[in-house]
Amino acid sequence: MAWEIDATHSQVVFAVKHMVVSTAKGSFNVFRGSLNIDTETPSNSWVEAEADVASLDTRDKNRDGHLLSPDFFDVEKYPTITFKSTNVESVGGNDYKVTGDLTIHGVTKSVVFDAEYGGQVKDPYGLQRAGVNAHTKISRKDFGLTWSATLETGGLVLADDVKIEIELEAIVK
Repeated sequence: MAWEIDATHSQVVFAVKHMVVSTAKGSFNVFRGSLNIDTETPSNSWVEAEADVASLDTRDKNRDGHLLSPDFFDVEKYPTITFKSTNVESVGGNDYKVTGDLTIHGVTKSVVFDAEYGGQVKDPYGLQRAGVNAHTKISRKDFGLTWSATLETGGLVLADDVKIEIELEAIVK
């Protein structure tokens, strides 16, 4: 069954260690996509999604401006982040591995998301809805996002590992 992401009831969040001792989080507020969910034959399932980089929000306008600059995302050259699945496999119960091509900053890498299918429900307005939660960890440097600085203590201002968490609610197309 084909579904469309309901961005109003979904979120795309990232987290990265900052100054070694804390975690900075942000989100992309504008994103869209579609997916096919086949619980009987998971290999028939797929997802394609896109986030507008300019919608980045870390709750700090100065930091957002720096992240959108050529030092990081370079939003003028690379206005979107995309994901297109290449494989979906069941790992038991409602848990799945979703492998796909993630493109950030013009660089495409294969990434595996651990996903949990939340099931389906009909809402009070008669719309069929489904929920999926997914997460992964990537190296930002693998995608050409290499800016950082060294602290006096030797640690980095910004860690390499970035955690991505996606909470999706979708409706039947």
